[in-house]
Amino acid sequence: MDIRAKYIEFFKSKGHKVYDSMPLVPDDASLLFTNAGMVQFKDIFTGKIPIPSPNIATSSQLCIRAGGKHNDLENVGYTARHHTLFEMLGNFSFGAYFKKEAIAYAWEFVTEILGFDKSLLYVTIHESDDEAFELWQEHIESSRIKRMGDKDNFWQMGDTGPCGPCSEIYVDQGAEFFNGEEDYFGGEGDRFLEIWNLVFMQYERDSSGALKPLPKPSIDTGMGLERVIALKEGEINNFDSSLFAPIMQCIKELTGKSYYRDSVLLKNTMGFAKDIIDSCKKDIASFRVIADHARAVAFLLAQGVNFDKEGRGYVLRRILRRAVRHGYLLGLRKAFLYEVVGVVCDYMGGHYSYLIERKNALQEQCRAEEERFFETIESGMALFQAELDSMRQKNEKSFNGEIAFKLYDTYGFPLDLTQDMLRELGLSIDLQGFEKCMQEQKDRSKAHWKGSGDSVKDGDFNALLSEYGENEFVGYERMSVESKILALLDSGFKRIESLEAGQEGWVMLESTPFYPESGGPVGDKGILKNDSHIIAQVLDTQKYFGLNLSKIHTLSPLKAGDLVKAQVDSSRFEIAKHHSATHLLHYALRQILGSHIAQAGSLVEANRLRFDFSHPKALSVNELEQIQALVNEKIAESSPQMCETMGIDQAKAKGAMALFGEKYGESVRVISFGDSIELCGGIHTQNTAEIGSFYIVRESSVSSGVRRIEAVCGKAAYHYGKAALDSIKSLKEQLKAQDVLQGVAKLQNALKEARESANKAKQSVKSLDYEEINGTKLIVLKLDSIDSKEAKDIIDRAKNENEKVAILLVTESGGKVSLTAGVKGVANLKAGAWVKQVAQILGGNGGGRDDFATAGGKITDSNKIQEALDLAKSIARENLG
Repeated sequence: MDIRAKYIEFFKSKGHKVYDSMPLVPDDASLLFTNAGMVQFKDIFTGKIPIPSPNIATSSQLCIRAGGKHNDLENVGYTARHHTLFEMLGNFSFGAYFKKEAIAYAWEFVTEILGFDKSLLYVTIHESDDEAFELWQEHIESSRIKRMGDKDNFWQMGDTGPCGPCSEIYVDQGAEFFNGEEDYFGGEGDRFLEIWNLVFMQYERDSSGALKPLPKPSIDTGMGLERVIALKEGEINNFDSSLFAPIMQCIKELTGKSYYRDSVLLKNTMGFAKDIIDSCKKDIASFRVIADHARAVAFLLAQGVNFDKEGRGYVLRRILRRAVRHGYLLGLRKAFLYEVVGVVCDYMGGHYSYLIERKNALQEQCRAEEERFFETIESGMALFQAELDSMRQKNEKSFNGEIAFKLYDTYGFPLDLTQDMLRELGLSIDLQGFEKCMQEQKDRSKAHWKGSGDSVKDGDFNALLSEYGENEFVGYERMSVESKILALLDSGFKRIESLEAGQEGWVMLESTPFYPESGGPVGDKGILKNDSHIIAQVLDTQKYFGLNLSKIHTLSPLKAGDLVKAQVDSSRFEIAKHHSATHLLHYALRQILGSHIAQAGSLVEANRLRFDFSHPKALSVNELEQIQALVNEKIAESSPQMCETMGIDQAKAKGAMALFGEKYGESVRVISFGDSIELCGGIHTQNTAEIGSFYIVRESSVSSGVRRIEAVCGKAAYHYGKAALDSIKSLKEQLKAQDVLQGVAKLQNALKEARESANKAKQSVKSLDYEEINGTKLIVLKLDSIDSKEAKDIIDRAKNENEKVAILLVTESGGKVSLTAGVKGVANLKAGAWVKQVAQILGGNGGGRDDFATAGGKITDSNKIQEALDLAKSIARENLG
């Protein structure tokens, strides 16, 4: 039985609108991940936006509980029903039906559709909810209805706001495996398992704690799919159901170990020794952790979350590392989780097709991250051992909390693993130090959550939507329009009647040409005019709950109801060029690198574009050149923009690429430029030729498995090209060459010769003949195959390497003789006088400083050179004593 399909079909038959599962990353600053089925309806329940039509809904929502307030990560694998990722079946009423219908629907589905034995069903209600008690008695005996307190059966969204009593449906799993002291209805044992929670949202709690009845009570229900499947199949652990069977089989094949279902293990407990049972349980826990975490990794990667050092990406990394560590415990020493993730994609891709579409890319990302972590596991063990050695030297019994956190945070060692290793040695851990580090990490992580922000939270959007509905965007066709100001809001999005000159706020126009930031392009800027006068500058444009609002700085007073001329800034043209270029870049990436390429983010501004995409490694120079060439080729084809509106299925059948997380209605806008086809609500050029030139400026890494290309086109490309030409012109001037390549080659050759000369000089000094006089090294030689410059290098090196030295070198070239002399640490010998006196024998002259001098002469007789060398030695010996 496909329970998910049966559930959706059942409530659809009752008139409920079916909603797709919203992204795991919500547009909500208060949540790290989507953690319940009601999250996508939260703004309706809180009254931030109007109630939709129809006002009843149903969904099967993917949820993650692995961070923030709701964190089940450390429990996974050790309990029968905790998961990081799970599906929540739910039906919702926004002021339509209430307790009677909700209870009736639940009972009908559980007993007639799912076919649970009524004699095994039990119900809890809030201790004060007499109405629910009466209604339930129409379906079940009163002896199987239990009243519970606030802790178990009262739900509230926060300290204030909507809240109400709950009613939960339980299934008796039987006494065969559950006979502990708490295994009674209402106890803490697992025999009576809750499968469905019905929340009766009938009150609003104010800041004083008082409950006020809501005018339109609502219903919010949740039923875990994994739990229901296990119960239907008679399994006492969610991981033992058919839902996890293909994943468990994959892990079994990878590890060569066996996985025992709880029911099988419990039945055979008496046949095994305790140590075998304990070892088996550890392996089973590792199987379950890997299976659960592989599902979470697959869905988070497929939905665009990437491995990172902070925020959601950090949680994803922790999930993967925990799974890998359990693979390590099962004997695996190389990347394996990516293979399990592949099985998840194959098995669950039938319902979530994007898993199949992105399977190869997310497997590559997973594998790369795993391989990095496998390099750190051994390092983590080394750190652990080093701290143990330090403790023994200091005779300490408590393991450093900061080191334990580093093992947890950097090397992926959960606290319980560190505690287990210490427990075997009779040692404890500084939990206070660990928790301090953990709290600091949580604070850092929370600071990077992304959402709509506190100022938006309390905005007057519901009133505006109720009064006016969504305002009209006319910016696809027009850059300016006469329009009426429907409403003005302050910086906190509270409605006001007017803005004085010099103030900032937000304006809602009846019809607006300003494009709100979405899908990459930044929000439009511009002006508001009154006749010929500019009365406000438009600084930005955003969309909140369907309302297109522009942020303004007033130059003259404005009030609601005023008629103005709204005019978009000319930078829109350049933004449009970069946005259309982004589409062509996306197309080129898929053509050159492969169909695994998936957009992971983008930013489109007037002077640049930034495009993030899934790819396992850096792009080569050749690949970048091919991509740039293909984009420019598509620009040169002068393909006109084709804009069509069609159904989402029709668009996908046409080959249009969609971005995960974007909200698409039943009708979608499809933008085509030749072979490039994408779902897009953004602004574009009318023809690719308008884009001009396209240059890739930079390619870099964003995170594991995600690359980034930065590029320019239009006016920005002209400035980029001009800057490059200016640089070349400057190089020509500095190189004194019209051909830059030849000039650089000449410079390289000169550098090479200089290096060779320096190396030769270095070697020459060591091999020169010398005599030592009173601690001074005397060197007087004629050197062949070197010039005067190289002679100077040798003398400089000789002076650097000796405290006392006197050196005179003779070189000849082209019939001329050069003498070069250097003196260091000798008071009675001056280089200038020395070289001048020797040069006279050769018919020349020269001189210089006391420490360095040069001279020249003529070759009239080869014997004269030897005579000059003899004289140089004689003068030096006499002055050196």
